[in-house]
This record gives sequence, structure tokens and C-alpha cells, in this order.
Amino acid sequence: MALIQTFSTFPDGWPGAGLLMLRAAAGVLLIDQSVAYFGQAHEARVLLAALALAVVAVGLLLLVGLLTRFAALLAAIGIAANMFPWFPIAPAGPLDNPVAGGLATVVAVSVICLGPGAFSLDARLFGRREVIIPPASSNSEAHG
Repeated sequence: MALIQTFSTFPDGWPGAGLLMLRAAAGVLLIDQSVAYFGQAHEARVLLAALALAVVAVGLLLLVGLLTRFAALLAAIGIAANMFPWFPIAPAGPLDNPVAGGLATVVAVSVICLGPGAFSLDARLFGRREVIIPPASSNSEAHG
């Protein structure tokens, strides 16, 4: 009988649901921040509108779990950069508080470390892998 061992970066069940919630929290936060940028874009530059579109794209990637680790890396960098005064800040966005920005950065870094989970497009595209380890041979030729 072969030993079947499953190694997964796409956990399902409660761990997968937890990863889905982490991704959703980060994605919704980024989309909400981009709404604040769009509200400010009419009085600002084209750069701010482009930034808002990029933030929406990263938020959507996190929500659906596509290119999750890359999107979470962009999110972590963007959220951390948002805490510095040289970054354009929307006046009423959810990331106007440094504590909220710090917590959101931790969520994004957690997603980088843990992966997307089973409830993601990454899991559908790249799938779970099953490793089958054949049984050890009890043949005397193997020992000698």
C-alpha cells in the first residue's frame, strides 16, 4: 500500500476560510482607499487617478485570489508607503490613520507568508499537488 501525503499551500476548511477573510479584508480596504482617491482625483492630477486605478486592481486581485502573493506584496508596500507624508493621501480614506495602516500592512504580509488558500483563483489555476510515496521494498535484494 502506498503512503499518500498531501502538501498544500492551498489549505481548505477553516484555515482556507481564514485566508479568504484576510484576503477580503485587505482587498476591500484597498478598494475603499481607492474610492477616497477617486473622490480627490477631480481636483488633483492624473497621477492620483492612475494610483487609484492601480489600488483598485491590487484590491481586486486580492479579493479573487489571483497572483495573490504578488498582489499582497504590492499592497504591503503601498500601504506602508501611505503612512509617510510624501505619499498622496486621500483626506477621508481608511488608511489616514497610521495604526490602521500598520494593521493593514500586517494583514498583507500575513497573506504573503500564508498564501492564497483553497478558495482562490490561484488554487484553481495552480491546484493542489498530491505526492504518492511508494511503499518500501521488503525484497532481500534491496538490502544487499
